[in-house]
Amino acid sequence: MEYNKFKEILNKSVFNEIDSKQKLLEAIAKEPSRFVGLFRSTLPKMKLIQNLTQSQEIRFGDAFEILIREYLTENGYNHLPRRYKWQGTDLDIDQCFEKNNVFYFAEQKLRDDHDSTKKVGQFDNFENKIDLIIATYGENAEAFMFFVDPDMTKNENYYRNRLEKTLISKKIPIHICYGKPFYEVLDIPHVWDEIVAYLEKWREGIPEFPELNFDLEPEKALEQIKRVSASNLQKIFSNDLIFNDIILTIFPQKTTLYLLLTYIEELLNVSPQTLKKAALKNYQEVYNLLKNRL
Repeated sequence: MEYNKFKEILNKSVFNEIDSKQKLLEAIAKEPSRFVGLFRSTLPKMKLIQNLTQSQEIRFGDAFEILIREYLTENGYNHLPRRYKWQGTDLDIDQCFEKNNVFYFAEQKLRDDHDSTKKVGQFDNFENKIDLIIATYGENAEAFMFFVDPDMTKNENYYRNRLEKTLISKKIPIHICYGKPFYEVLDIPHVWDEIVAYLEKWREGIPEFPELNFDLEPEKALEQIKRVSASNLQKIFSNDLIFNDIILTIFPQKTTLYLLLTYIEELLNVSPQTLKKAALKNYQEVYNLLKNRL
């Protein structure tokens, strides 16, 4: 894979601007005390940074699902459907692929850092998907519990003990892999070396902190705010602490807020009939609150 493609996949996922602002505002509306509560050891700005960095970590894991899929394609593996109906439920498989009539599936996680209460369900889910793969593709299959990061192996002993019992009943090769062994089993060890080299290069250019000034691209920010419900906006703008400590931090020039005010005004004047009664009332309250604050 060319480095520019690798970088593009990571940047598009990790620094995703499709819904990050929307989700942040919804989180603030849902639990404002998490951001401005008295019984917290962090100030609101630090909590904002924490929220955004946690979201980036989640998207980093999503990016690696895309990257691994691309690498498998480049090395001759054919991708299979990833969504299945099984025993009355929908199951999503992180990686499902085939080569030379061998069918593979991988339950992929960024790192093995689950707490002890989740590891049992994690492996139970893995076993369930093994049964699905065997029922769908037969016993000419292989299964992986694959952790991308080899440096975090918190529950490895537990997983390997469970694996010993599972191997007897499932009758297909099953692997617990951390980092490079996944690629070695698939006979593409060079992919791991490239990923490590590319990651080192990519990390040199990433920002130290997430950008907190949402007014840098007000039109794009507005498009996300439009998807936040009127009731959630009402909760945000009616809370003095949230507005002063959070909203004015992420919208310091207020440019996006003025755009939002204009948008709501047009909504109320031009198409009130398209809104439900409760939404219409909430938007009117949001408009009044925002106008008074600006």
